[in-house]
Amino acid sequence: MAMGYWFECKVRYDKTLENGTIKKVTEPYLVDAMSFTEAEARIIKEMSPFMSGEWSVADIKRANFSELFPCEEETADRWYKIKLATVIIDEKKQVEKKVTTWKLVQAANLKDAIKKLDEGMKGSLADFEVTQVAETAIVDVYFYKELPK
Repeated sequence: MAMGYWFECKVRYDKTLENGTIKKVTEPYLVDAMSFTEAEARIIKEMSPFMSGEWSVADIKRANFSELFPCEEETADRWYKIKLATVIIDEKKQVEKKVTTWKLVQAANLKDAIKKLDEGMKGSLADFEVTQVAETAIVDVYFYKELPK
């Protein structure tokens, strides 16, 4: 399976609120794609069945997540970005370096996000430290799907 990069695509549309009023909103979605052009095409394809009226892709930017941990549990309806610090050895200089990476974890709450990250990182050989955790506004994530041959 080919994998590209993660792109945050912001979709702008008119949302009908519970009281019947209409409000223009912009919501972020994450798309796995090889280029900005492909990310735009994919988000349009994914969102079209759910949209009525006018809507647009307001912005696309590269997201810096090195790994995602999705969850099928019904209560896991939020996405958390977690910053990890990992100490690695620079073989040439024989010194330790601290490298930071971002992970995206689907979970029910902050505590659950840390638990799911720990479960997902169990096979990792590197020692890491969680340095930051924050809930994101990401509504949904669209993973790469190979086209049928």
